[in-house]
Amino acid sequence: MTSTATRKAHAPLDVASRSAKGLKIERLLSLADRTQPLRLLDIGTGNGGIAHYFATHDALQLEVTSVDIVDIRKVSAGYTFVQISGTKLPFADRYFDIVISNHVIEHVGEREAQTDHLREVSRVMAASGLGYLAVPNRWMVNEPHYRLPFLSWLPHALRTPYLKLTRKGDFYDCEPLSTNELENLLKNANLAFKHLHIESIRETLAIEGAHGMARWIGLLPDWALMLLKSVTPTLIYRIEHLR
Repeated sequence: MTSTATRKAHAPLDVASRSAKGLKIERLLSLADRTQPLRLLDIGTGNGGIAHYFATHDALQLEVTSVDIVDIRKVSAGYTFVQISGTKLPFADRYFDIVISNHVIEHVGEREAQTDHLREVSRVMAASGLGYLAVPNRWMVNEPHYRLPFLSWLPHALRTPYLKLTRKGDFYDCEPLSTNELENLLKNANLAFKHLHIESIRETLAIEGAHGMARWIGLLPDWALMLLKSVTPTLIYRIEHLR
């Protein structure tokens, strides 16, 4: 992750939403089906809610470590926190059974730093390990960090001027990715991957409930949901080592 001098923290501070996110990750990775105990790494601690969820889980036996370049934790019980700088992870090769990178890669820097982030994920993940990777889709209609339509659609040179014009900020400090861009980075990091577009929508609706527009989306068959893949707000992948 890059210096906090140029990139600010965007992590949500409400712990309840992070617990729901933890449950979603647990289900998407089918952690209950894996042999326990497990070592889990959460990259990008934020308020600590995801790390705390797994560290205090009643059914799973997890040794949880979490890292971030800043310490803005609201909950800290049960897990080990390590403050880092840059993308390098201070852990041994193949140490963790589960690695979570939830909305981190768009904040680490440009392509070289993003590639390094994924290579570090690969390095510390056990040979039979699993990873969860989530990143905002560049082609989402409404950019989530600054709440501006089509912000990430613009060429790089126009994104900061758009922020300034709308008085939303002085510097666009995120690097969201398209599906092709992200999958190319995963290939370069020698990681196998599965896009969890439909599964993540179904789990989100099951956990958070279907209200308003979400209720109608939940009624769509899988083939119709696939038509929305290109503009889905978040790209979510299960990753592992190439066999």
